[in-house]
Amino acid sequence: MSKLSIRDLDLNNKRILIRVDFNVPLHAETREILDHTRIKETLPTIEYALRHHAKVILASHLGRPKGKPDPKYSLRPVVDRLRMLLDQSIGESINVAFSPDCVGDVALELADQLESRQVLLLENLRFHLGEENNDPGFAKQLAQLCDIYVDDAFGSAHRAHASTEGITHFVKQSAAGLLMEKEINFLGKAMHAPERPFVAILGGAKVSDKIQVINNLLNKVDVLLIGGGMAYTFLKAKGQEVGKSLLEDGKIEVARETLAKAESKGVRLLLPVDHLLADKFAPDARTLLFLGDGPFPAEWMALDIGPETVALFSREIEDARTIVWNGPMGVFEMPAFADGTMKIALAVSENAAALTVVGGGDSVSAIHQAGVAESVKHISTGGGASLEFLEGKTLPGVAALSEKH
Repeated sequence: MSKLSIRDLDLNNKRILIRVDFNVPLHAETREILDHTRIKETLPTIEYALRHHAKVILASHLGRPKGKPDPKYSLRPVVDRLRMLLDQSIGESINVAFSPDCVGDVALELADQLESRQVLLLENLRFHLGEENNDPGFAKQLAQLCDIYVDDAFGSAHRAHASTEGITHFVKQSAAGLLMEKEINFLGKAMHAPERPFVAILGGAKVSDKIQVINNLLNKVDVLLIGGGMAYTFLKAKGQEVGKSLLEDGKIEVARETLAKAESKGVRLLLPVDHLLADKFAPDARTLLFLGDGPFPAEWMALDIGPETVALFSREIEDARTIVWNGPMGVFEMPAFADGTMKIALAVSENAAALTVVGGGDSVSAIHQAGVAESVKHISTGGGASLEFLEGKTLPGVAALSEKH
């Protein structure tokens, strides 16, 4: 990685502001944290800073409070959970304080009072309009809290906000945290120096959501496997009638052009060859396995790939040496239509020789649902950020970090 890493810095007795992603789901009434995965993901960076005797200041957003304080979106509930997780991980009691604002006199005073190996969590960055507006004045106030800035929030790296991009203009050193470093390294290797064959698996509902990813991947992959709802726009573009399946009529020509582009570049773009059809979009729908390229029954819709497609895709996955997966193969939230996605998850996890990168909320959920998360080389924490990385876009939060000399 060409960017400065937290490993490259002298942290001893320095105030380190770490941009983390503590945008955790909270219970609507009790404000209890429902899933602390995002807190756990950044523990290695926090622990690294504490082990090197830093004074740790943590900054994050939570939800969409629209630029003003809202108790519903306070980060205060995170304090106890963070303290508990740190104590379990490090094996000793760590002091975690909370600042009722992320900037201003109180935040400054608390940051100045911090001692080595203590932690201060700031209140929600988005309680200020200056955060999402990337206001230089607000960014400068954040920078005043610290000696060094570290970004460990890859999930926010595609946003040019004050805490991800603006602050870097007012500090001497800006470095990647361990999670950010891991994301850049894995995604970067997959996209810029892949071992071949390189197979990409794309799913999800709409062609429009993934067309930029597809166009970028067609310049890089050997094989592109397309499933999920978006596959039916491609099949329609090839002349197949797809009944009531999800279809973007306005993207049929785009799909046709994409198929032609794949052929011209020598990329094998594979679509489902059989389908699990349903008579309605419901868990208790009647189902029908449909094989071939004939017209679907007019009132039926495809909600999962069939076993022939699973076998076809799995053979390509088995031979791959680089695999990138973004998007499910069907409506896996309903057990009746989860089989295709679960079996693709299994195929990806069983290829121990390949660099496997899974990104996107649904694909990550599927990997966990299938119980194979431990067998995947890298699960990306940044939904929108990893998607934009796959599109070939420059991420402002990554570009802003200091270069290694």
